[in-house]
Amino acid sequence: MSVLSSLPSRLRDDAAVRSLIGAVDGTIAVPDVARAVTIAALAQLSGRRPIVVACPTGTMAAQLADDLAHFMPPAPSGASDVVLFPAWETLPFERVSPSVETMGRRLEVLWRLTHEERRPAVVVASMRSLLQQLGPDTERVTRPIVVRKGSTLDPHELVSTLVTNGYRREDMVEHRGEVAVRGAIVDVFPSTGAVPVRIDLWGDEVDRLTTFSVHDQRSDADLDEVLLFPARELIMTDETRARAQSLIASEPWGREHWERLAEGQIFDGMESWLPWLTETPTILTDLLPTEAKVILVEPRRLRDRAQDLLAEEDDLARALASSWARDATRTFPRLHVEPENLLGVTRGSWNLIPVADGPEVAMLEASGWGVATGMGTLGEGPAGRFTQLLADGYRIVVAADGNGSAERLTSLLGDAGLAFSVVTTSDSSTTSSGSISANIDLSGKGGVVAVAPLHRSFTIPSAKVAVIAEADITGRRRAHRKPRPRRATSTTIFEDLQPGNYVVHHVHGVGKYEGMVKRTIGGIERDYLLLAYKGGDKLYVPSDQIDTIRQYVGGETPVLHRLGGSDFAKSKSRVRSAVREIAQELVVLYQKRVTAPGHSFGPDTPWQHEMEDAFPYVETPDQRTAIDEIKVDMERPYPMDRLVCGDVGFGKTEVAVRAAFKAVQDGKQV
Repeated sequence: MSVLSSLPSRLRDDAAVRSLIGAVDGTIAVPDVARAVTIAALAQLSGRRPIVVACPTGTMAAQLADDLAHFMPPAPSGASDVVLFPAWETLPFERVSPSVETMGRRLEVLWRLTHEERRPAVVVASMRSLLQQLGPDTERVTRPIVVRKGSTLDPHELVSTLVTNGYRREDMVEHRGEVAVRGAIVDVFPSTGAVPVRIDLWGDEVDRLTTFSVHDQRSDADLDEVLLFPARELIMTDETRARAQSLIASEPWGREHWERLAEGQIFDGMESWLPWLTETPTILTDLLPTEAKVILVEPRRLRDRAQDLLAEEDDLARALASSWARDATRTFPRLHVEPENLLGVTRGSWNLIPVADGPEVAMLEASGWGVATGMGTLGEGPAGRFTQLLADGYRIVVAADGNGSAERLTSLLGDAGLAFSVVTTSDSSTTSSGSISANIDLSGKGGVVAVAPLHRSFTIPSAKVAVIAEADITGRRRAHRKPRPRRATSTTIFEDLQPGNYVVHHVHGVGKYEGMVKRTIGGIERDYLLLAYKGGDKLYVPSDQIDTIRQYVGGETPVLHRLGGSDFAKSKSRVRSAVREIAQELVVLYQKRVTAPGHSFGPDTPWQHEMEDAFPYVETPDQRTAIDEIKVDMERPYPMDRLVCGDVGFGKTEVAVRAAFKAVQDGKQV
């Protein structure tokens, strides 16, 4: 048990917390700075599992989940005991699919709720995600494919099931939701995974199961088991396809989409039709076991937010009715259900409000910190505050963002005459000099510095607990950013494509785009991209197959190919020959480079680690990979050959600064 996860137990004697334990309904006033530790106390002391925490906004939910994870002990299964149930990034009726990661994480949470041995202790969700309907046949859709080392499986059946579950088959796996087959090897990037997985088969037996790098496609760490969750929330089962087929007659305006769904096709934006394909709306709280509990954070804001969501969806429906040639007076199926489905749950709920609205409401007394002294000195005010809290018998935990900043904070506290230790493991601590000290009594008094990036600080007099986030001492907020999603290639092509542009079809070669046209085939009118080829030939490409073409990026005006001719095949053959020649030259060049003498930089120093820990941003996976690979290159005895490139704001400067600092530490000029 970590230092922070032991603190919620100190709230067991608080009157406000006790008023909810064992109660079916109840309301307590909790300042927002103490919400995370209070919810952790309710989860640990009540024995309820899971507890679903409803937040008005997605930002509040994400920050609360971040902090709450530090106050909960780890789950026995090894998975996180605090999970975030994310909402779709798309609007209702938008012809764009949510990200694969979002859909995969949602399905994983739903699956864990239905399996007692993997059930999380706390599920944090925004109002948008809780009110959103789940897909049809939820129990089957959320079921993952389990692959274990030594187990047997049919690779053809595995790939077929993955494709049915929304995975895209590619030649090489690079992004979430992709699968590739190369002989007896199946590569798949799970929708919930941070890295792709390689399944190495010996016949039908899983001989080896590993992660691998998308950059060089080399295998990394061995695995014993992997869970492959679907990459789509809307899986076209027989019942769902039959439902789509019935809509052709009742909703003829959407005939094209209903037919594609009835045929079981997978296409971008198919999730926008989910409300039409569900008979009975189901939301997350419908899947909760009887012992579960719902906590509503600021119920009034939750209800207002719910009404705003429904009003927004109704406005979109009315605006789209005319373009869809549908009667605007008819009710559109909603993606979000009425708030009473959540706010009026029959099992009762616990309400957390920021300020007591009556004398009968129990209140947890807590306050923030708000020091912001800067890293140069702790200051007389903060130092005196720490001293007074320790004299009053408080348990103080300074939550640092990283190991380097934990050491600096310990040094600052020591300069102010405060002997704090750095907690590095669950049962031991390290002093600023690096020596291991005796085990700390987590229920007692005193102060420690723990590595736990928190958003907010708080002090609770009734529990004699004070937790101070690093940002409230240094005045610098650490950004918990995520990788920016890449835009779909097909979307970029469509936006940039203009009549008269040259394009390359992956089968027919170079043609000229002449615009969008409508054609009626089989009694159905559809949009097509019209491409002109040599000799007056015309090719009509369905608009949903725009990913089969690419814009021509050559420097000169190209010669059009002829449909059905051999020109394009000959061009590709010449390119392959040229590529082989260039590859041979590169092999010779790089052979010379790796044998040329160069300067081998030393490994990272403690100053390097301290400088890196002071960076105010959390690295994205791509940045972390670039930094690590550049350092490996610098430590080799031959010249480095690497180019770091990216769009504005993607951290190229941060990568360069770390490499430059490493060079300076080795005595080199930059």
